[in-house]
Amino acid sequence: MLNNAVDHLLKQEFDSYRAQGIAHPLMSAYGLQARPVDHEELEKWRHNFTGIEYTHTLTGITFYGAIDDLWKDTDGKYIVVDYKATAKDYPVTELYDGGWHDSYRRQLEFYQWLLTQKGMNVSKTGYFVYCTAKKDAKAFDAKLEFSINLIPYKYSRMDRANYRRTKKTSLMPRHYLRPTLNAHIANIENQLTYVSMDSFSRSFPRWKGLSINTTT
Repeated sequence: MLNNAVDHLLKQEFDSYRAQGIAHPLMSAYGLQARPVDHEELEKWRHNFTGIEYTHTLTGITFYGAIDDLWKDTDGKYIVVDYKATAKDYPVTELYDGGWHDSYRRQLEFYQWLLTQKGMNVSKTGYFVYCTAKKDAKAFDAKLEFSINLIPYKYSRMDRANYRRTKKTSLMPRHYLRPTLNAHIANIENQLTYVSMDSFSRSFPRWKGLSINTTT
């Protein structure tokens, strides 16, 4: 698939700068003071069949996902990076509201959350390396040209105080139009804690071993 090819080539390119310990020109072009970090577990965290894994102690539910890249800024914070590729009549320079882009935001937040559970100092701002194939070329000539843009995204944590219990004892976000991943996680944890404490707690162990995976 084209997306997989772009993903592979981007990883190779950023890895070459990682090996040199210097910033990629894209970072410099956007004034980002960071560099690709050579973390000992990066290859594992990138692999779709391993990824970053975290098991929630109370429920036994395992969360995992595979990141595309990991950078580090001058403050020592880790930056989660996701590669995206598309073909449009114009370059993608920002994320719009709704559709696929909302799922991209949740995906990035999920990776940030996973790394935070590993005890890492994660930056609240992650980045999308967004590659848009140019469709205005006069000829194909067996090659595609891309416009590459670096799009920042800063997650907005939805506090547990933003949740209320309904008459059916489920927890619903007040601002439900675009809940963040952190909101979903808080909701899951609150509901599972509630279930484990009620009269049906004896059925709770069946949740053990459940896995939630986000890798694309």
